[in-house]
Amino acid sequence: MGASRDVPFPAGYHHLTEQKVIGSGADAFAAAAAHLCAWGMHRDAGLDVRADAPTASPGTAVELRWGIGPLRLTFSCRVVYVLDEPHRKGFAYGTLPGHPERGEESFVVEQRPDGTVLATISAFSKPDRWFTRLGGPAGRVVQRVMTRKYLEALAEAAR
Repeated sequence: MGASRDVPFPAGYHHLTEQKVIGSGADAFAAAAAHLCAWGMHRDAGLDVRADAPTASPGTAVELRWGIGPLRLTFSCRVVYVLDEPHRKGFAYGTLPGHPERGEESFVVEQRPDGTVLATISAFSKPDRWFTRLGGPAGRVVQRVMTRKYLEALAEAAR
């Protein structure tokens, strides 16, 4: 695992990359990076987060839950790497058995030399459960909606 570091992503998967300028300056970068790495982005996007550690670190297992009652979906993942550079922070996780999809997703916040703070979310995935295979393109729509919620949550944290 850790293939989300490499471009191009593996063949046979749906690929997704979205970016958003979320702020400017060192304070915006620090706030967004801290929010991201402490699972705040996921919580702000409406997910219940249960993780082995308060911040993302290699090997951390995280269970993300969405929905209510019998309609609740659980997304189990494990952090495969962390980026901790002066102007680039983030992590990636890979799906675990039982996750509706198979693949990896990376979340990166970076401060460019001009001060611009950019958030990038990249993923490669394919259906791994009967209902995601049956749902076909609907799974990609849900992934895109969640990606946009994540980016908005990071923009809010950077304000």
